[in-house]
Amino acid sequence: MSSPRSELARYLRTETVGGSLLLIAAAVALLWANSPWSESYLALSEAHLPIPPLHLDLTVAEWAKDGLLAIFFFVAGLELKRELVVGELADPKRAALPIIAAAGGVVTPALIAFSVGFGVPGMDQAWAIPVATDIAFALAVLAMTGSRIPASARVFLLSLAVVDDLMAIALIAVLFTAGLAFTWLLAALACCAAWWFAQHRRWKSPLIYLVIGLVCWYALHEAHIHPTLAGVACGLLTRVRRDDGEDEAPATRWEHRVQPISAGLCVPLFALFASGVPFNIEVLGDMFTERLSLAIILGLLFGKIIGIFGISWVAIRFGLAKRPAQLGYRDMFALSVLGAIGFTVSLLVAELALEDYPESAELAKAAVLVTSMAASLIGSALLLRRGRVHDARRDADALEPEQ
Repeated sequence: MSSPRSELARYLRTETVGGSLLLIAAAVALLWANSPWSESYLALSEAHLPIPPLHLDLTVAEWAKDGLLAIFFFVAGLELKRELVVGELADPKRAALPIIAAAGGVVTPALIAFSVGFGVPGMDQAWAIPVATDIAFALAVLAMTGSRIPASARVFLLSLAVVDDLMAIALIAVLFTAGLAFTWLLAALACCAAWWFAQHRRWKSPLIYLVIGLVCWYALHEAHIHPTLAGVACGLLTRVRRDDGEDEAPATRWEHRVQPISAGLCVPLFALFASGVPFNIEVLGDMFTERLSLAIILGLLFGKIIGIFGISWVAIRFGLAKRPAQLGYRDMFALSVLGAIGFTVSLLVAELALEDYPESAELAKAAVLVTSMAASLIGSALLLRRGRVHDARRDADALEPEQ
């Protein structure tokens, strides 16, 4: 039987490797889209992969966005369910701080983005672009530069990012549902009920769940609801407690099987087809003059830091939550900067919110990429400095008995 702590450690290891692959895929996409072979990148992204019997005709980029990300959100749903039932979020006292911090990290960027970009075409939905923190990207940066700070930093960042993702998923469900087809929605709900029933009856065949999941995805697509939500729903309906005689709970078993695929294949491929933004002098100039891109930059960088750190400080100061063990406020500030890395979900929201404004979508994605990179560099520098401080303290503590 795996303990929640060992599961957390395994999750972090997988996500940090996946985050590194995500960075590589994003770099390849940027170089490819700005190289002499940029037309081949565009042709591949826009190549159609139809499934005639189902009347599906999606491009490669759309399959990456709507299909592969459903697997990513399934893993996120499993992790969220585990955290809520047996993990960090199961204890109200320990859950209070990351939940409050995540709420601040969603509301503040949204308010800043909406205020700065008010009246800009597409801003009625684009204000949601800077609200999400990328789990894989942030954990990868933390693993590479924050190995010397206390382990509680990783727990805080993961819990924060999981709650943040849940809020972002809820926004996607609310904002990007148009022309709802109720018959197909009922079919999707029936699939969710079938998944729950199969879990309740302790059925273990992967084929059963694969069929239910695929039908649920298709039903949501036909209902005009973003189909990645099928992954979240199935993850949240999966049992996380182990029965007597079971080696591991279904959620743990599914995470072991699916998370490496999500982190090692699905998210990097999505990044490959979502990050290919052509950069030129005009785009770079517009990024710091157009209100849309400024709204995203200010919302993501300053909104996340103010929202996460500011609200956390207030909650701790007034006794609403407890500060993580061995973490100082400066450590929490560095982690708040990592919260401004809004890659995967932010790029997804940019594509969904600005679907009718292709040029604005490219500008928005460029703003997300530049801001996320700036946050990763600033956060890395702060974490390295905090690591040296913690090393010095440990050395001092080790020498103290000898004095």
